[in-house]
This record gives sequence, structure tokens and C-alpha cells, in this order.
Amino acid sequence: MVELLEIDGSMGEGGGQVLRTAVALSALLKKPIKVFNIRAKRSNPGLRPQHLAAVKAVANLTGARVEGLEVGSKQILFDPDEIRAFNIELDVGTAGSISLVLQAMMPVLAFSPREVKLVLKGGTDNPKAPPIDYIKEVLLKDLSLTGYSAELKVERRGFYPRGGGVVHFESKPVGCLKPFDITDFPGLKKVKVFVYSSRLPMHVAERIADSASSKIRSMLKVEPVVEYEIMRGDEHNAPLDPGCGILIIGTLENNVVFASNALGERGKPSEKVGSEAALEFIRQVEHKTPADKNLADQLVVYAALANGISSLRTHEITLHTLTTIKLVELFLPVKFEVQGRLGSPGGYRASGAGFRR
Repeated sequence: MVELLEIDGSMGEGGGQVLRTAVALSALLKKPIKVFNIRAKRSNPGLRPQHLAAVKAVANLTGARVEGLEVGSKQILFDPDEIRAFNIELDVGTAGSISLVLQAMMPVLAFSPREVKLVLKGGTDNPKAPPIDYIKEVLLKDLSLTGYSAELKVERRGFYPRGGGVVHFESKPVGCLKPFDITDFPGLKKVKVFVYSSRLPMHVAERIADSASSKIRSMLKVEPVVEYEIMRGDEHNAPLDPGCGILIIGTLENNVVFASNALGERGKPSEKVGSEAALEFIRQVEHKTPADKNLADQLVVYAALANGISSLRTHEITLHTLTTIKLVELFLPVKFEVQGRLGSPGGYRASGAGFRR
């Protein structure tokens, strides 16, 4: 009988990430868990539909027994079994974030007995989650350093409120993850400003791109490559609702990738959307830190699982990152060394557990 691990969902940042990471590690390590005080620090505590979707996705993947899986529930019991599903279609519902569901599934998929194919429906661009393009253009590329290989294709974007996005994800398993070293900043090889919009006038995207590009040009003395994805609304794969956003991607001379992003909102000037993303990107470059704060957060689990010492430097240590570190240390015999204070540049280093499939 495997001992049940009890996790206080209000620990650290106290949001849905505690639940997603706990469920991912539970499934991977075949360790039953009870998570209580779920999202206790949020104004609407307990499970919301997108958190349900993430737990259901991992449960479907591993044939897990789950108790307490309903909207508003503040406690769940998750008892996983072997990975048994290799073709999964899941609707997150409305504009619930597909990126966050993938965050829960990807560590498990990395050690699947064989390739897994997913079709995920929901939101691709959510203000409280990395955009789906970030997963494709940054996370998956940097994860390739560990030997993990996956492909992501966006069939349709899904904006608030109806969502309706469609994402295809194929994951190839690894036997063991290699450690990563994302500490050097050898200089920028390329900066790409990617702007997407749907059911909005063309000038919206152009103003976003111009605002971001001019700041990068003047403050970093770099000429960015600008790419657009513009949809009028009559295309077969056009999003159901209007929306826009920007992802600024930096590629270093050693091919490590990092990014910043911003999402358009009703009443928010296009110039502000572009400058917001640009200023965050410029801050990263000025600190000469190769990992953005989202990457630092999402790579914690992989550092803990890898076979060897992983290290990373970021322009901002977030409460998300510190919470994830605290959580993985409950599951695995690893200890992270954190450099820097909350909200400041810093990094972490850890000797991974060398988990094997």
C-alpha cells in the first residue's frame, strides 16, 4: 500500500498551479495524493472548470481514481494507475486555458510508454496563462535540451469568452531527462515580434507591432523581425470571438529561447499592448538573464526529474516558481538552491532525481 501524500493547496502562491503540478507528479510517481484548501487564496476558491479539465486530462491518461472532482470543490483525492490512453480528445470548456492543461499533462507524457496524441479544445490566449504560442515557440524548444520531444499545432485560436480553440499536441517519450544549463547569455541572435489578431481592423495589429518594434529598436539597438497572423473572421478556422496579442521571442547565440507577451483587452490601447510586452522583454535583456519568468517556473519539474545537475537564471524570481520548488521537494528527494529574492533577478540549481520510465 503506497502512503497517501497530503498537500495543502494554499501553500505559497496558493492557486491552481499547486493542484496541476501535484496531480502531474502523483501520476508520474504513482503516488496517491489528497489536495485540500484548493485555491484557498483566490477570490473564488475551489475548483473552476479549467482546473477540473486539467485533473480529468491526467486522470484519463493514467486511469486514475478521483474523488471530489466538481466545480467549487476544495479537496480532491487522486489515485493514479498506469498510463493507458494514447489518443485523447478533451474540451477544456469556454476559454479555459489549454496551456495550463498541457502544463499538468506534459511531465506525464514525457515518460509515456509510447507516443501520445492529444486534441485539446478551449482557450489559447488567456490573460492568466502563457499563450499557446509560448508553449510552442519557447517551452518546447528549450525542453528539447532535456531530450523531450513534442510538436504543437494550433488549428484554431480561442479567445475570451467563448474559447473554441483547437490545439493538436504530439509527444514522444524519453527514458530519462537530461539536465539543462540555462545560465549563459552569449548575446541575441534574433528577435521576433509576432502579432496575431482576429475580427479586428488591420491597424490594430500594426500599431501593436510598431509600438513594440520601436521600443526594441531604440533601447536595444536591434532590428526585430515582425510577423503577423491576421484573420478577418470568414476563414474556416477563424476564432469565434475577436482578440489580439503579441509574443516577442528572443533567440540567443546558443539557441536558448525566451519571450515576453501581452494580450489585447477591450479599452486597452494597441500601443500599450505592444509597449507592455516590449518593456518586459527589454528588462530581460538588460539583466542578461536567459530564462523568462514563465520558463523558470515551468522548468522546475523537469529539473527535479532530470538525471544530473540543472541550473537556470531568470530576470524575476516569482512566487509561482518558489511554490513549485517547495511542492516538488515534497514528492522527490531533491533540494533546490535558490539564488536571489522574490521579485528580483536570480536563479536556481538542483541535482535531479534521475527518474526513469
